[in-house]
Amino acid sequence: MKEPKKLKLANIPTPLIDSEFEGCKFKIKRDDFTGMELSGNKVRKLEYLLYEAKKQNVDYVFTSGGDQSNHARATCIAAMQVGIKSKLFLWGKDKKIAEGNLFFDKLTNTEIEYFTKKEYANVPLLMEKEKVKFEKKDKKVYVIPSGGSSTLGIWGYINFMKELSEQIDIKKLNGIVVAAGTGGTAAGLLLGAEILGFNKLKIYPVNVIYSENEIKNKISSLVKSCVNDYKININPDFNNLVVLDGYSKEGYKNITKSKVKVLKNFFKQSGILLDPIYTGKAFVAFYENFLRSKKKSNVLFLHTGGLFGTFAKRKDFMM
Repeated sequence: MKEPKKLKLANIPTPLIDSEFEGCKFKIKRDDFTGMELSGNKVRKLEYLLYEAKKQNVDYVFTSGGDQSNHARATCIAAMQVGIKSKLFLWGKDKKIAEGNLFFDKLTNTEIEYFTKKEYANVPLLMEKEKVKFEKKDKKVYVIPSGGSSTLGIWGYINFMKELSEQIDIKKLNGIVVAAGTGGTAAGLLLGAEILGFNKLKIYPVNVIYSENEIKNKISSLVKSCVNDYKININPDFNNLVVLDGYSKEGYKNITKSKVKVLKNFFKQSGILLDPIYTGKAFVAFYENFLRSKKKSNVLFLHTGGLFGTFAKRKDFMM
């Protein structure tokens, strides 16, 4: 197994802290502390992806996401830092007064193209077509899939498991709960645990966009493809992948009042504010499955960032 090379963009290792909610003690891995403008889980993946882009000497990176995508925001900021231009393909509408992640996107002067939900379903093809147009103008382009979820990108969370193993005895953990958009983080966690021999550790992705079967298939496909691409001599146990389904029935861009109530109560007890699209929904799943009516949980919560997305939904939090 030959590990791919990467840039150094993230502030790591991130802290592992003790927390408590409604009398139940548990641990949180604060991957929201990977940086300020680059905060969250995406920068770990971008270290590998942008190394490859720099190696290819590209002029542009393309990527996609929702108009409050943490990944899109992190990509255009990281690309700017390493001297590469970017173009974002976003599901949503342009706003004169941009908020949250979109504010940062616009501040970088990245090129942005907006799409309806129906149009966005074909975004990989749209990016490839645009790449052809750019290359006809002698502009080299590197396409990063949504969420940085590629067999290269997930190395960010394969190596995360090494970092975590130096902070805690992973054998004493029953599992890790994480928000799952495109599934790259969960794929890296599952594969990283297998590589290090933690083959009883459960990975609990909370699907916020795709159905339970879709996200399982995406995660499994990434893991299998990474094993093949990098000749990793293991046979992953997908029984350790347990999707916590049903926590985004209101839709990817929405959140219910009952969920917001849980997040506000947790903020008042811990000082940690979770976003309404990813970590917030994951935390509600974590609370209902592993915290409520208990004194201690041996399941870890992975805080993957997303604070900026909260500002675009501030009305929901102020009600």
